[in-house]
Amino acid sequence: MNKKVEEKVEEESEEKKQTIASNLYEISRKVLLAAVGAAAIAQDEVDSFVSKLAERGEIAEKDARRLVKEVLDRREKLEEEKRAEREKKRPSAATKADIEALAARLNELNKKIDDLIAKKSE
Repeated sequence: MNKKVEEKVEEESEEKKQTIASNLYEISRKVLLAAVGAAAIAQDEVDSFVSKLAERGEIAEKDARRLVKEVLDRREKLEEEKRAEREKKRPSAATKADIEALAARLNELNKKIDDLIAKKSE
């Protein structure tokens, strides 16, 4: 009887985990889509603003194109810097040399432990 209860609890727990994972996925997806939409709107707003300036004669059309390009280049550069910063914070994968160094250190420590055990047994 107790085993059936445990199985039922496990099944319910697994279903809750799947539901939470599914909800988290959907929320993340919506946030990313909103971010992409916001970036597109921002770019449209910049284009619209600069076009209006050019139409009113407050800025030459050539300067307007250059200004839009500068704004977009700057935004791209900032995004690249943020991406690079995130990459720096992310732990890097261990290299083969790292693993070999750790294995050598483990062997060294195991030998010392064996020596201490042997001395203690004497």
